[in-house]
Amino acid sequence: MKYFSTNNKELRYSFKEAVIKGLAPDRGLFFPIEIPKLSDQFFNELPEKSLAEIGFEVAKHFVGEDINEEELKNICKEVFNFPIPLVRVEEGVYSLELFHGPTCAFKDVGARFMSRCLGAFAKESNKNVTILVATSGDTGSAVANGFLGVEGVNVIILYPKGKVSHIQEQQLTTMGQNITALEVEGTFDDCQALVKEAFANEELNAEYNLTSANSINIARLLPQSFYYFYAWAQLQEKNKEVIVSVPSGNYGNLTGGLLAKQMGLPIHNFVAAANRNKIVPDYLNSGKYEPKPSVQTISNAMDVGAPSNFSRMMEIYKEKYSDVIKDLKGAWYSDEETKVIMKEVFDRETYILDPHGAVGYLGLNKYLNKEKQVGIFLETAHPAKFKDIVEDVIEKEVAIPNYLQECLQKEKKCVVIGNEFQDFKNYLLKQ
Repeated sequence: MKYFSTNNKELRYSFKEAVIKGLAPDRGLFFPIEIPKLSDQFFNELPEKSLAEIGFEVAKHFVGEDINEEELKNICKEVFNFPIPLVRVEEGVYSLELFHGPTCAFKDVGARFMSRCLGAFAKESNKNVTILVATSGDTGSAVANGFLGVEGVNVIILYPKGKVSHIQEQQLTTMGQNITALEVEGTFDDCQALVKEAFANEELNAEYNLTSANSINIARLLPQSFYYFYAWAQLQEKNKEVIVSVPSGNYGNLTGGLLAKQMGLPIHNFVAAANRNKIVPDYLNSGKYEPKPSVQTISNAMDVGAPSNFSRMMEIYKEKYSDVIKDLKGAWYSDEETKVIMKEVFDRETYILDPHGAVGYLGLNKYLNKEKQVGIFLETAHPAKFKDIVEDVIEKEVAIPNYLQECLQKEKKCVVIGNEFQDFKNYLLKQ
């Protein structure tokens, strides 16, 4: 499989080159030259397959010869070793719980897969890799955990000061070893802009072997298609149309689902469910894409005003708006609406939604026709990551998983920088 840049379709890169570079030299995102159609046999056998087996069967089409099949199988077994259950919340509505991995967030799926791929490539080349990652909450901890102690790989995480939850910040800043946290005086969009500018800077690229671990990295994005197949495999009601609602910020998670649909997964519609950062729902409503400065909400991982993966979504549909809106619906919700539904679902079904899952649930309910359809929403982070908000809303204590408890006991270590690129560049060159 070869990849091109979304800014230049004439360029060609291998999977290995795309993963190591992270971002194309022209600042475009890497995208496969073709999306494979999976066989009827694959879909017939899905209910019997584990997540690791599904991951291998899908990944091999995109990885090609850059990782041999035996090693790829081993990577999938090692990475996808935690449950991703499809849980019935109420009649016709299911939650795909993506928070049972080591850092209690859906980012574990992509970050762990990517870490093993990059680790394999770093060993081959004998050159150290420096990973730059911007996070609005969960990406940083998942990436840090995935790469912790991996030889030949250093990780630098940028996160917006005062705009992640306390537990998320503890996860980002207490790893040590080969992980460094930078607390940026600005927004997630500022963090993401610093990372992108670093990739385009000749002086930094001469000094470092830079790559990205955000969903702009193709090895982070592709595994996010795997669990859509796994969700469908677990679903009993296959005689109905399936609608999937995805709480969305940078749109890597949704892009993974759209790729799965292109590969043949029979999902009828997706819902792009957003908070007040509603750039994509506005586009779906008007046909105009207008990035804006992000605003802070209680579903902070979705506080993105210029979603990177929008260009990949457009590539899937060749920028044909009429085709986009056939597959994709948009919805957005305020913090108040999010809190109301969290309380309502808990009181009615004793199911605890985190703020992101709550937005997904609302988006699903907006479009779901229960007579002929069944709905799945993605529950992307453990409610304990937003303990104060959730407990205040549902008026009940939320148990904290052991891993998060351990993070809370550790000392925070980070470096505070401004949001100007020169500050960031100076920091990197002093390392």
